[in-house]
Amino acid sequence: MNTPNKLTLLRVAMVPVFLILLLTDFPFHYLLALLAFIFAALTDLFDGRLARKNDQITDFGKFLDPLADKMLTTAAFLGFIELRVGYGIAYITMIVLTREFLVTSLRLIASGSGKVIAADFLGKLKTVCQMTAVIVSIFLLFLSDSGLLPLFLLPAAQIVCTVLLWISAVLTVWSGTDYLLKYRKYIDYKK
Repeated sequence: MNTPNKLTLLRVAMVPVFLILLLTDFPFHYLLALLAFIFAALTDLFDGRLARKNDQITDFGKFLDPLADKMLTTAAFLGFIELRVGYGIAYITMIVLTREFLVTSLRLIASGSGKVIAADFLGKLKTVCQMTAVIVSIFLLFLSDSGLLPLFLLPAAQIVCTVLLWISAVLTVWSGTDYLLKYRKYIDYKK
């Protein structure tokens, strides 16, 4: 197994670590969750660069890389439901989950036809936006939990989280629609 694929698998392994840190209440758990998420997100940056630079792009990597991203961001959104981060987080999470299930199903169907659907620009933009929203939200949770965020700024922090999360939801719908329209030819409705 090549190094880029190992980095992708490391990102998958970081998902439960991140979620435990996010949801288990102990001193500085939000800071540790934030660092774990950033570390996992950075593996996404480096696995693709390494694969392209060293000519190590594989079908396994093309399939697993976006799946690992989905696992990481979905874990964060599910954790945010528990923590009640942002307004409408349950709706945002349902939008994200629906898109991810649809696109992953489309990828599986296409793979049955011998086609691997790699992440495109909109898919990557969606992931960057989701990860940015998660990072900012966890950072604000840390500031609030540690007392570093003045109480009068809490409503503004909640609004910032909400806006970023809804922007990521809009990009999620746009990206999912784009994938479905581009690759609908792989769906055989007669089978």
